[in-house]
Amino acid sequence: MARMKEYYEQTLRPQLMKDFGYKNVLEVPRLVKIVVNMGVGRAAQDSRLAVSAKEDLTAIVGQAAVMTKARKSIAAFKLRAGMGVGAKVSLRKDRMYEFFDRLVTTAMPRIRNYQGASRRSFDGRGNYALGIPEHIVFYEINYNKVEHTTGLDVVFVTTAKTDREAEALLKGLGIPFRA
Repeated sequence: MARMKEYYEQTLRPQLMKDFGYKNVLEVPRLVKIVVNMGVGRAAQDSRLAVSAKEDLTAIVGQAAVMTKARKSIAAFKLRAGMGVGAKVSLRKDRMYEFFDRLVTTAMPRIRNYQGASRRSFDGRGNYALGIPEHIVFYEINYNKVEHTTGLDVVFVTTAKTDREAEALLKGLGIPFRA
């Protein structure tokens, strides 16, 4: 069992039940999935960048990433419909907790000038979005072989009904929020 999942079930879930006054264990908010997206704007000029983004994302999360393609052509950006513009992956269950653990313990402390996660990135329904400026903060990436650094979007989908519940869940799991 993943270390973060074990911590959630044995420590955090009982704490959240007490704090929010839940009567049933199934009422307690939990992580459903983590969606990691890597968009490559320069892929219109160089298609190799989208392929390398897919390979890097696969190495980071430990699961095969899917190439995202442009929906329609935009002449001003030299973009054609069907052209690869990035990569994404959805993580669930044990892989989700393993990635979350690596994100919080090893990757986030390596981000330069990082003052904590913003509290304004909740969507009003208990989900949270986090931006990481450079993908080279993960140990799986050999930054000597990287041509261009790319940012990541990480979305945490929870069963929380409110942003307050979701913030308590994510803070309990280790996301450092700004004061």
